[in-house]
Amino acid sequence: MNAPFEPGRFAVGQPVSRMEDPVLLRGEGRYTDDLNLPGQAYGVMVRSRVAHGILRGLDVEAARAAPGVLAVLTVADLKAAGIKPMQVNVAGPNHDGTPIPRPVQYALAEHKVRYVGDPLAFIVAETRAQAKDAAELVAPDIDSLPAVTEPAAALTATPLHDEAPNNVVLDWKFGDEAAVNAAFASAAHVVGGRMRNNRIVVAALEPRACIAEYSHDRFILRVVSQGAFGLRNAVANAMNVPKDNARVLTGNVGGSFGMKGGLYPEYPCALLAAKRLGRAVKWTDERSDSFLSDSHGRDHDQHVELALDAEGTFLALRVNGFGNCGAYLSNATSIPPTMNLVKNIIGTYRTPLIHVAVRCMFTNTTPVGAYRGAGRPEGNYYMQRLIELAAAKTGIDAVDLRKRNMIAPSMMPYAAPSTMNYDSGDFTAVLDKALAVADWDGFPARRAESAARGKLRGRGIGQYLEVTAPARSEMGGIRFEADGTVTIISGTLDYGQGHATPFAQVLCRELGVPFDKVRLVQGDSDQLLDGGGTGGSRSIMNAGAVIIASSADVVAKGKPLAADVLEAAEVDIEFSAGRFSVAGTDRVISLMDLASTLRARGKAGALDVAAVYPGVTSAFPNGVHVAEIEIDPETGVVQVVRYAMANDFGVVVNPNLVAGQAHGGVVQGIGQALGERVSYDEDGQILSGSFMDYALPRADEIPPFVWESYPVPATTNPLGAKGCGEAGCAGALPAVMIAVNDALASAGAPPVEMPATPEVVWRALSR
Repeated sequence: MNAPFEPGRFAVGQPVSRMEDPVLLRGEGRYTDDLNLPGQAYGVMVRSRVAHGILRGLDVEAARAAPGVLAVLTVADLKAAGIKPMQVNVAGPNHDGTPIPRPVQYALAEHKVRYVGDPLAFIVAETRAQAKDAAELVAPDIDSLPAVTEPAAALTATPLHDEAPNNVVLDWKFGDEAAVNAAFASAAHVVGGRMRNNRIVVAALEPRACIAEYSHDRFILRVVSQGAFGLRNAVANAMNVPKDNARVLTGNVGGSFGMKGGLYPEYPCALLAAKRLGRAVKWTDERSDSFLSDSHGRDHDQHVELALDAEGTFLALRVNGFGNCGAYLSNATSIPPTMNLVKNIIGTYRTPLIHVAVRCMFTNTTPVGAYRGAGRPEGNYYMQRLIELAAAKTGIDAVDLRKRNMIAPSMMPYAAPSTMNYDSGDFTAVLDKALAVADWDGFPARRAESAARGKLRGRGIGQYLEVTAPARSEMGGIRFEADGTVTIISGTLDYGQGHATPFAQVLCRELGVPFDKVRLVQGDSDQLLDGGGTGGSRSIMNAGAVIIASSADVVAKGKPLAADVLEAAEVDIEFSAGRFSVAGTDRVISLMDLASTLRARGKAGALDVAAVYPGVTSAFPNGVHVAEIEIDPETGVVQVVRYAMANDFGVVVNPNLVAGQAHGGVVQGIGQALGERVSYDEDGQILSGSFMDYALPRADEIPPFVWESYPVPATTNPLGAKGCGEAGCAGALPAVMIAVNDALASAGAPPVEMPATPEVVWRALSR
């Protein structure tokens, strides 16, 4: 007999330890670079050192003749083999209905190079060292062209692509421009200005890597990813084969934050090389190359304005600006500064009118993709900064101004002008909770104490609401294995979040199976019928709903089978707490024992479920972060000294994991606010090309976090969850920057934009 189900210990809402941690902490994880296949060769990418130029020629003969070299691929080889150009999903059309330009981009450069790091050739050799040596022998002939790195300047710069003569990727508008302009014209107060969301290197713990094979007419790619099923489809398209002729396998992944979600040039190159050579080809990025080749994040340059009446009521919001897409289109490249900005910018506030006009631009920089939040932190950042400007101009206390314009619980469901329909939330209560745990009223004493030590102290509020990713279909699979375990099959993918544990908690609640018997399969496209991967903070909502639905299907399949085993009529079979029972009797059989019995009778798999279920609609996690910082006026160094937050994530399946997600997001927000920035010179050369020049936050720069939860269950999914993965960034960016500018204002210094590096802060204080 199986061990009894323990309903309390592993219930939804319990802080269960992550089941994968013992393996990872012992160093027994299986990341892509940990894998090696018999006879594998090694690939290295040759990249352009010129940001913009005509590619007149590419001499690879010396590289082909170098010791150990097995193959050198150029764009001519890709085209001869029928490899398709890279394809990505981008928003469109333009606001006037015209289609957006879609320049042809092969995995290797053809005719032109467009950024430092643009792939030129792929070298395969017996060893990695030999491939790197051969790469040094490749001689490109490039006639340099002027480079542009700023999106606004790109309008009049040398075109990167013939299809985009003004370098405009997307000319996008949203809202009633005339109504918004009229509201601004009649407003008692208008505040705003230029706000920049600085470009970010994603810098995941694990660099990208892949191992490519070709066997029995199938391409097999072992690779870091955010979803095996979607990437399988992209691989099949690139290699010009039916989907069944491609397989993607993803094991442990050391972080992604959006960056590992799509197809990269190295993957089709390695796959073609594997087919030609008849052996596996391994490629592993190095950190210096990853600064060039991984998609970057953010890089938006916006002019944002808020109109208010004499009492401080919000009338309208207006945004005009640019999003930097980099040299090529990439997945999600145009979504963060456009539709995701619109969906998230009004946050928790009644704002009847909104107009957004954004041009997304090609520049001679690394392509930009999704980065934690992908428009959500940016939108919330702009609104919170505007509220602080409005408070200063109107003389209304910033907390009171927020409360005057807050959407009340009685207004739910609330139809926002962003096209979103908020289903739940008590935003004022969350604000009050955050202020209490932050000891808001005790700040003057702390500011005086800092001043006594020669430091400037400031505080900031970051109130946010973010819209999780929209609904999409998702696979749900439950399989009862011969060894007595139960496998959940999900089209999501865990790249550090810890899916196995909360998914198991949901399954335990629904089916009463023992927690330690649950396994999770996510990273094998061959086992998936569908799958949207992981992104947009939707996994627990979407996968949780699917687990609930597939569990119901297991019970439905189990009732007639249990009736047969218990020798009763199906109509009399009931299911509860992991057991089938005959109503009104003491005859019972657990689900696990039923599975064992069926296997013994030759009916293995009779309880298994594998189906595609509709996705759940977006939810609206929200919260308030309160940061306090100190500035050393002699050096401009900023230190975050206190940090408190209250969050509404709806029903929390596992508090430990939710707190960890929020903490990690806050640290990334602090990093962007105070130090992280990708810089280019006038020739398009990256100046922050390594950790020697790029300031990730360090552990000793992060204070302890005070964490409170104020859950209001969502009505958009059966779990009542709201998602939490991107909320930390959304609250941290405005909280930290408002605190910095509060401290500067106390010394009579002007405000600064991100990142508030010591130099930037010192110069502001020195004016």
